[in-house]
Amino acid sequence: MNRHHWWRDAVIYQVYVRSFLDSTGDGIGDLAGVRTGLPYLKKLGVDGIWLSPFYPSPQHDHGYDVADYCDVDPLFGDLAEFDLLVRAARRLGIKVLLDIVPNHCSSEHAWFREALASPPGSAARARFHFADGRGRDGAEPPNNWHAMFGGPAWTRVPDGQWYLHMFTPEQPDWNWRNPEIGAEFDRSLRFWLDRGVDGFRIDVAAGLFKHPELPDSPDPEADARTRDSVNPLAWNQPEVHDVWRQWRATCDEYAARDGIERLLVGEVSVPTAREHALYVRPDELHQAFFFDLLGAPWNPDAFRKVISEAMQDIAGTGSTVTWVLNNHDQVRTVTRYGEPATEGSGLGAARARAAALLMLALPGAAYIYQGEELGLPEVVDLPDDVLTDPIFHRTGSRARIRDGCRVPLPWSGQASPFGFTSGVEGVKPWLPQPEWFAEHATDRALADTRSFWHLYRDGLQLRSSLTQLGEGTLRWLDTPPGVLAFVRGDDLVCAVNFGTAPTPAPVSGTPLLASGPCPDAGVLPGSTAVWWITDSSSTPTL
Repeated sequence: MNRHHWWRDAVIYQVYVRSFLDSTGDGIGDLAGVRTGLPYLKKLGVDGIWLSPFYPSPQHDHGYDVADYCDVDPLFGDLAEFDLLVRAARRLGIKVLLDIVPNHCSSEHAWFREALASPPGSAARARFHFADGRGRDGAEPPNNWHAMFGGPAWTRVPDGQWYLHMFTPEQPDWNWRNPEIGAEFDRSLRFWLDRGVDGFRIDVAAGLFKHPELPDSPDPEADARTRDSVNPLAWNQPEVHDVWRQWRATCDEYAARDGIERLLVGEVSVPTAREHALYVRPDELHQAFFFDLLGAPWNPDAFRKVISEAMQDIAGTGSTVTWVLNNHDQVRTVTRYGEPATEGSGLGAARARAAALLMLALPGAAYIYQGEELGLPEVVDLPDDVLTDPIFHRTGSRARIRDGCRVPLPWSGQASPFGFTSGVEGVKPWLPQPEWFAEHATDRALADTRSFWHLYRDGLQLRSSLTQLGEGTLRWLDTPPGVLAFVRGDDLVCAVNFGTAPTPAPVSGTPLLASGPCPDAGVLPGSTAVWWITDSSSTPTL
């Protein structure tokens, strides 16, 4: 891998810190736990880790409500522990990315507390979106916008004004039209870059700027229909690109010192791959998550469409596509592809394994959410009284909640806490682990060569050793119905059978890796992906 452009085909493992590994026995994962788990991640074969927010926070949205961008919440450790983690990762050759949250902060941030204590029209309030209400005595919100986590996007303060929050009232939105905000985030970036981080995952990267007049939305119900809906008046405003150019310049300044690029990867939720591509132009973000693959239904036409669009529109900018199948906001792949949350065997697991091999064979970078390498299904039967997701508490609905993919990882043993925490008497993991987690514990996965873990590990080893994989292009193959296949380089073929019945293989050659039982000659099993090395003469392209 080119050391300067390490990010272009890197495989990054997302660490949801509070659910990874608990070193203190309080039932919540922490930075020391991440450091303890680094050898496990090195053995898996990832190039880097992305850490969920660990900054001081009242934890209304598990750290995505930041009270101080330049410190560590005591819940997770301290700056000294963070420095130890970075040094340990560097010794193992693992990059460290931080999750930064520039769209909003915590209602306990010092600047927001100052704004509440200041009068309307003050400089302190100008850092946020404060506005007078409408209707009699200003009792109605300034506009009809909905918050993405349910309810109105405005909250009234005692002096009668309202403030904007596109997520929860505890997460007031910054006013990025105020130059103080950009200057403060530049200070925060430099604080962490000076401590040795390798880049940032940017939360809500298409947000930040709102329409300057804050007008009514023409379709507020559509804006609030799903968590991933986008209000065009509060999202994807043209000024946001100026911010990413400035952040890119800051990262390039650090890269100029040692020749190693610092990565900016954005959470960009926009309607089309073409709009997505605007965020990864050469002077903006290095990469942005391409969520269309995650959202594609399980059929070859849908997968081929989103892959082709990404390769055409995003890779065409000079960036590489950033593929992802899951993260801390999404239903786990085993469940999403059709498997109830029981033991993780069956159709959903087979499809999840096949999708993993497909993703790792695509040109560009890939992100793996913790627990996917264990084949963890979604925990769907958490009782209401343990749910912590603000979506549930604001809407009363379980339909969009995210707790089920955030249950702490099982490391060892036959019963909770499965090695996640030290088991101090009376202390349990912050979300309860089901009994069937024992089937997915790391110790069992490492011992079973047929496990998800070995599939990921073998795929990552081949990806790092074969020149055909990683950055580059692909060529589609003519295939039987229900099969998707493409060539990397001249002779490496990835084929996926989206159906459940075996079908003739689209090529002849030597199987390198299969997501299921090794196929018979000339056969591609149902719900299976296979990597082949084949004679290029046997791979006719469309």
